[in-house]
Amino acid sequence: MRLLVTGGAGFIGSNLIRLLVETTTHEVVNLDALTYAGNLQNLEGVSDSPRYRFIHGDICDVDVVDEAFDGVDAVMHLAAESHVDRSIRSAAPFVRTNVLGTQNLLAAALHHGVGRFLHVSTDEVYGELPWSDPRRPDPSRTRFTEDWPLAPRSPYAASKAGSDALALAYHYTHGLDVVVTRCSNNYGSYQFPEKLIPLMVTNALDGLPLPVYGDGLYVRDWIHVEDHCRGLLAALDLGREGEVYNFGGDAERTNLQVVESVLQLLGRSSDLIRHVEDRAGHDRRYAIDAAKAARELGWAPAVSFEEGLSATVAWYRNHEEWWRRVKAGAHRAGSGGMPTVGGRA
Repeated sequence: MRLLVTGGAGFIGSNLIRLLVETTTHEVVNLDALTYAGNLQNLEGVSDSPRYRFIHGDICDVDVVDEAFDGVDAVMHLAAESHVDRSIRSAAPFVRTNVLGTQNLLAAALHHGVGRFLHVSTDEVYGELPWSDPRRPDPSRTRFTEDWPLAPRSPYAASKAGSDALALAYHYTHGLDVVVTRCSNNYGSYQFPEKLIPLMVTNALDGLPLPVYGDGLYVRDWIHVEDHCRGLLAALDLGREGEVYNFGGDAERTNLQVVESVLQLLGRSSDLIRHVEDRAGHDRRYAIDAAKAARELGWAPAVSFEEGLSATVAWYRNHEEWWRRVKAGAHRAGSGGMPTVGGRA
């Protein structure tokens, strides 16, 4: 089978392509615009496979997309603008890529008769869960299920909710075989260091302040990227068309707990933590109910947060050249520099 993976040079996409090349016999076509967070060096070791092909292009470019769809059997759509802070500063790139780009891909999939379109989304489309101070946990343990009403509260989340709706509309209107997945915060190797965990690790390694929004008690459910990628393959193979599947790590932590765990693993002092002005419209809590994925796809997270975080910190420690080059490249590209804190995966 020939798969088109969009955004395959990014964090999740490169880990997915690595899994596809190493564990399946599929041919993989990687379509990526190589914006600031895309990096072909993420694919070192797999990019020379005869079953891998790279196309440099924008998912909003009709001609490039048409070329990429040649002979494709299924699509795994991961290309997206994904950082909440950036969407607050300027929403236009998020609407363009996440909504218009997705529509362009869906139209091409319909035209080319693609067998399955897997649309990769986020738990942020659901909005905010009921929250209580995590130092006094909510006994109800409410979590997002797939039928939770969509109530996005940031421009990023709104753009992803729009793309989700478009994808499902192509299924209901045109009969396109669409499956939508929504995951909680990802972490692991090759993550662009504007996100919470790699930003905290790299700052701590340099002895720089670790900026934490507000009181730091915002709760997220963390999933290791390898678990997420296994879930995407399961959804591609076993998901029912027109359905949504949630993937979560069953690892709720406050931002402060995550930062303190990073410092402990690095042997650094909590004196590095700096509480900074909160982000506008900051959702207090997300958490995923992945029971449907377990029931229908046979999927469950295999990497505990403690195990995954330890491995992730060690990876950044051992790949200093990679993250320093990435940070320097972001500055040279004029992307506005590294954000003060990254709360979204």
